[in-house]
Amino acid sequence: MAVKKVKKKKKKFGGRGFSGGASRELSTERPKHVEKKPPCSDTCPSGNRIREFLTTIAQADRLGKTREQAFQQAWEIYTDTSPFPSVCGRVCPAPCETGCNRKDLEGAVSINKVERALGDFGLEHKLKLKMLSEEKKLRNIAVVGGGPSGLSCAYQLVRRGYGVTVFESTEKLGGMLRWGIPGYRLPESVLDAEIQKILDLGVEVKCGVKIGKDMSLDELQQSYDAVYVALGAQQGVKLRVEGEDAPNVFSGVDFLSRFHHGETLDLGKDVVVIIVGGGDTAIDAARICKRLGANVTILYRRTRKEMPAIDEEVDEAINEGIKIEFLAAPIGFRKEGDLVVAMRAIRMELGEPDSSGRRRPVPIEGSEFEIPASAVISAVSQAPDFGGFESLIEGKDWVKVDDDGATKIEGIWAGGDVVQLDLVTTAVGHGRRAAEAIDRELLGAEKEEDKKKVVRSDTMQLDHYERIERQEPSVVDLDLRMDSIDLEVNLGFTPDQILQESRRCMSCGYCFDCEKCWMYCQDQAIEKPLQKGLLYSFKMENCTGCKKCAEICPCNFIEMH
Repeated sequence: MAVKKVKKKKKKFGGRGFSGGASRELSTERPKHVEKKPPCSDTCPSGNRIREFLTTIAQADRLGKTREQAFQQAWEIYTDTSPFPSVCGRVCPAPCETGCNRKDLEGAVSINKVERALGDFGLEHKLKLKMLSEEKKLRNIAVVGGGPSGLSCAYQLVRRGYGVTVFESTEKLGGMLRWGIPGYRLPESVLDAEIQKILDLGVEVKCGVKIGKDMSLDELQQSYDAVYVALGAQQGVKLRVEGEDAPNVFSGVDFLSRFHHGETLDLGKDVVVIIVGGGDTAIDAARICKRLGANVTILYRRTRKEMPAIDEEVDEAINEGIKIEFLAAPIGFRKEGDLVVAMRAIRMELGEPDSSGRRRPVPIEGSEFEIPASAVISAVSQAPDFGGFESLIEGKDWVKVDDDGATKIEGIWAGGDVVQLDLVTTAVGHGRRAAEAIDRELLGAEKEEDKKKVVRSDTMQLDHYERIERQEPSVVDLDLRMDSIDLEVNLGFTPDQILQESRRCMSCGYCFDCEKCWMYCQDQAIEKPLQKGLLYSFKMENCTGCKKCAEICPCNFIEMH
């Protein structure tokens, strides 16, 4: 970099309080706006444009928008990448918040609760999902599975003008959203309403059709231009301990499915239920059993820190009187006749990390103990039913796909639990990326790579931001919630809370009109835009390359080049 010293005459700049020094350095570098990727979006499996919908709400007053206009625009930004704001706002553990730079101040932005509020606003105001093309393409795509991944893919394809048919083996769409999540977390009316918005775009649905039984995968390929496979994982994984074939031992997914189908389940006259596992299925099953009058104990072989279930749901379960035995694992059952009457378990300690990155639980010799039980629910894991899809499987790895969801068979893409047993938001992201890839394949288009760098808090000026405490939603009182499985516990944000929480967004990596670059420039090299919401401009003929604008920019939007 070429640098030279020059003498400058003392000069005042437009009443802004700056005066030049006797000696200034001139640099050949000049400022440039460089948008960065916020870490919230980087850690969101759905790829939602979080910064954009939060700042749309936060800056509404400054830009002359009403609150309703801002909420609608924010809803439209969100639903460009996912059709499930209300659903995911209720069931997602918010991995986006683990990346939020605000956590290095007083705590991450409550993105998940704003997401839910936007979704509920969209339902209340009957907002319609937007088409991307009014042209009807003469190509038809089959989607196998009507859960969140299949519906996400169908949505992104139909809005691009394709004919889409969803094949669902059960009587209703929704997958584990419908058959695995209780109403106190996700009311069925909310799920139905967001699914209907997708169907209103023209998606055809064939329920009660099981591919691999009623129709083969080969037949599907011959009838459609592309196939997206999103089977879901609705088979429980066994504990692999003696005695689990007893009629009062259920898998977690089977228990939840049978419950949602209205089946009366006999939990035993003593009503003591043991749940094995630490994920959301275990917590959901436990909280349902508690509402049915059971005394419930959860066994989890690691500590609370390693528990994959949503923290908020674990807290609520404990508040509702559910006991959790951490660092404990089942080793067998005691039976009387055909029925289990007690579980034998052993205490554990954490050893070295395993392939998941979590410390491996190791049994403690001589620590065996027994818990009486009238029923046991195993919620350790689940797996898809691959009947009819054996051609897609590669070894023990289920279905392998590339970054765009393409399988080893040409014309077939896959996503969701059939590829990666993970979160609803992950399944939604798989569906969108596969739809975009199918669209490119059928159009012969090239993929555009996102080369934006992720902006981290250590490259920002955190001192600029005022500390604002995180908003917390209201919840239904404990004495009321236990009387109903369908009474939603979390009440969500009020409109004022939505606004206050959105204002906590630091707009990482993009201008939010703080004016600091303009205020600190001593060379009058930065001009304010004539219209609010537009970017500031640089007058390069005035710039000396002092770097002050880049150094002072709170969100790291300005770089020197």
